[in-house]
Amino acid sequence: VWYRVGSRNEVDGKSGIAHFVEHMLFKGTEKIAPEEYARIIRKHGGHANAFTSRDATVYHATMSRNTINMAIELEADRMVNARFRNKHFTPEKRVVQEERRMRTDARPKAMLAELTNSVTYSVHPYRRPVIGWPEDVRRMTLRDLKYFYRTYYSANNAFIVVAGDFDSTEILAQIRKHFGTIPRGPEVPPVEFTEPPQRGERRVLLKKQAELPALLMNYHVPSVAHDDSFALDILEIILSRGRTSRLYRNLVYHQRIAHSAWASYHRVSIDPSTFTIGAQAMPGKDTATLEAAIDEAVAGVRSKGVTKAELNKAKSQVAANFIFAQESNHGQAMRIGLYELTVGWRQMNEYLQGIQAVTSEDVKKVANHYLTPDRRTVGVLEPRPSKGS
Repeated sequence: VWYRVGSRNEVDGKSGIAHFVEHMLFKGTEKIAPEEYARIIRKHGGHANAFTSRDATVYHATMSRNTINMAIELEADRMVNARFRNKHFTPEKRVVQEERRMRTDARPKAMLAELTNSVTYSVHPYRRPVIGWPEDVRRMTLRDLKYFYRTYYSANNAFIVVAGDFDSTEILAQIRKHFGTIPRGPEVPPVEFTEPPQRGERRVLLKKQAELPALLMNYHVPSVAHDDSFALDILEIILSRGRTSRLYRNLVYHQRIAHSAWASYHRVSIDPSTFTIGAQAMPGKDTATLEAAIDEAVAGVRSKGVTKAELNKAKSQVAANFIFAQESNHGQAMRIGLYELTVGWRQMNEYLQGIQAVTSEDVKKVANHYLTPDRRTVGVLEPRPSKGS
């Protein structure tokens, strides 16, 4: 069950509330005791979980065709009957705070990514971390969570994806039975923020206890709705996928200045996204050296483009990744859901055709248009010695 609500729908001062509500939906309803949902699923041989992203909150379960109706009934129940009680609220807040500490605060590179992202966007909600800023989570109230739940958890703000071995007539009957009587909720507040064009490089420095320096570069790029997204996908592969990629070959293998080097493109998102290039320095090397080497690698694509061999290999890798990601029922459901969330699920059927149409000139064009200093935010991690040293 996909809810069209994530950190993108939050407001300043309430960051992390979508993720917090996700946690609270496991605290029971009038029919189901706290944590009983997962126990019921496990008892019948299935497994279930949930996650929150910038664009969505998703509750998923994998079960046999003979028992999946249990998950359908449970999800419909908590869509409208979730209980928000004080006795669960305070302990769960501590759980969320500990999750943030373990995933972000205790990990220097994660903190660098969070800080760099917050500077990359000046007005758009993507600047806020999904898990929330520490002070926002600390100030969160039970009333805040109830209001958010009533606003966004409704049948008119959700869709269901089913993938696997099932009878369509049977499962649709179950979905209609349990979800069909749920009344429409309020109209969801639209997200009307448009990030203004960046007109100059931004830089941020994080000083934190860490073993090695690290560098991140976020470039503003379009997302899945734009035709350039296909060439950007290819560019990501050519720059960073595998030992023959340009960043690995130059920074890690030949120059030996980086412990690791990578690029990532968050293509399937509702609003324009980022193309990120990063590297972690080898001992004794600094981020200025990394930055110069990355700029050189990008400049090579911008001036000379990519070879036919690189292009064909990247196309094969992209196609393989796209196909292998759908080997499992869960993978298929995830892919369908992501496309339905953004541009409509039928668009996924045009993805491989779009990739095959990319030319070397297309890759060169997107590198020249998007990977420019004026469109980027550079984050630098400067290690500080541990307190005991």
